[in-house]
Amino acid sequence: MSSYLDQVVDAIAAVVELPREEIMEAVQPPPSPDMGDYGFPCFQLAKALRRSPAQIASELASQVQVRPPIREARGVGPYLNFFVDRPRFIAEVLGRVHSLGTQFGASDEGAGKTVVIDYSSPNIAKPFGIGHLRSTVIGHSLYQLFRFLGYRVVRVNHLGDWGTQFGKLITAVKHWGGGMDLASATVEDQYRLYVRFHKEAEADPSLEDEARAWHRRVEEHDPEARALWQMFRDASLADFRRMYDLLGVDFDSWAGESFYEDLLDDAVRLAFETGVAREDQGVILVDLSEYDLPPCLLRKSDGATLYATRDLAALLYRYRTYQFHRVIYVVGAPQNLHFQQLFAMVRKMGFDWADRCVHVNFGHIRGMKSREGSLVLLEDVLGRSMQLVRDIIRERQLDVDNVDEVARQVGVGAIVFADLSRRRIKDIEFNWDEILNFEGETGPYVQYTHARLCSLLRKYGEPVDPSADVSLLGEPEEWQLARTLEAFPSAVCRAAEQYEPSIVSSHLLEMAAASNQFYQRHRVIDPANPALTRARVLLVDATRRVIANALGLLNMAAPERM
Repeated sequence: MSSYLDQVVDAIAAVVELPREEIMEAVQPPPSPDMGDYGFPCFQLAKALRRSPAQIASELASQVQVRPPIREARGVGPYLNFFVDRPRFIAEVLGRVHSLGTQFGASDEGAGKTVVIDYSSPNIAKPFGIGHLRSTVIGHSLYQLFRFLGYRVVRVNHLGDWGTQFGKLITAVKHWGGGMDLASATVEDQYRLYVRFHKEAEADPSLEDEARAWHRRVEEHDPEARALWQMFRDASLADFRRMYDLLGVDFDSWAGESFYEDLLDDAVRLAFETGVAREDQGVILVDLSEYDLPPCLLRKSDGATLYATRDLAALLYRYRTYQFHRVIYVVGAPQNLHFQQLFAMVRKMGFDWADRCVHVNFGHIRGMKSREGSLVLLEDVLGRSMQLVRDIIRERQLDVDNVDEVARQVGVGAIVFADLSRRRIKDIEFNWDEILNFEGETGPYVQYTHARLCSLLRKYGEPVDPSADVSLLGEPEEWQLARTLEAFPSAVCRAAEQYEPSIVSSHLLEMAAASNQFYQRHRVIDPANPALTRARVLLVDATRRVIANALGLLNMAAPERM
């Protein structure tokens, strides 16, 4: 069953010369159910057609062809409004949700296609800070979305495990790490040494030369340098995995920058063979002026490689290995130029798949620095969030069986939702009071809505009847709730198309709001009216299922008790 919105958009597209995507964005519910179920504003047509929006709406109403379950198209002021067969609509939606369950909203559009998503990618020897959160949760939500749409998805954690920082860290160990047991040193221990190096180097610039020398020894496979590098990497991975376990995140590939070390020469050689690279005073670069971009450096005059070299080698490897339909880099907006250069470079090299490379950028989290301006650890943020949930459960004396598990689900979910409820390109102002407010538009609010629906079903205590007479669901709140459920698959598709998980979170808030309005204004379980009870229980069960599906796409738990 194609969505009702799709049918409305198709009807409009047949009579107006606008892109289908633009029509889709413009169609909205009218302010009052009496005015129709879908409305298309005609303002943008007025200039081209030289008539008032109201005249255009009236003319279009007589031109569009509607078919069941769309009943009628009518001009209402400057809007072309559509009316649907509501009983049929509700019956179809609830029947479809009940039969598909966890697959409602899913599709097979990605069958036979592979999407590679590069996300999270923290740096070795640095603690997992709050700054890593955005790439991690946005990337993992995109993984859930594309997998839901039938794609094979490869999750890549491109660890920052190569580069000059390791020379600096080894230098710091040699100078100030004499009393440290390196085999058991934590990431925090390593990070303190790294910070000290930079402070000491301000007074003694010769330390920078020493660090460069150690970096060369790492690249040259010096046994001592490589052993130290491996210890740093192992300690960091252990720390990262703890954070990923808390977030419910995993990867198919942990191949960091070091993995591509042996492929760098081949990447540079291919750039020469395709005629795009040239040498200038010992520097190897690619001229990208035809794309209005500065040149991309692949090798410095001292022979050292750069991020661009490693990313080029990684991109070539990923296409050879996965034959991807699309490769997605979830990396912050400051790297826009880097990815423009990378994609332009492979395009200039003659690879037609360059247009399948996407940079999904995002803004910063603000308000998350300590008083000293130091790094805020994600572990501390998640720990505080979970403790706040425990405090709320205790203060409100909530009926919760497993307090620690619910605290984890809700505490982590609150942090995740706070990120994914905003459009990714916007900076986020972090506010504890907003995030953990059960009443506001937050993660705990939507999770609590799911738990309350589960509580209603437990109270009902009978199997849900898919053959219930849903023609009894005629209240405005029942209609509005069914509408939000029906629109969920369309929201999923738009979220994937735009690489924008906030479309799902926004729709999740709409479903939660419609659910709570229905719950507050109507009695679900009425012993005096068993037929209506069965119909409303079916609506409650469908809502619970779709909310759980939406939470899953955001990689959030759907608690049954809160």
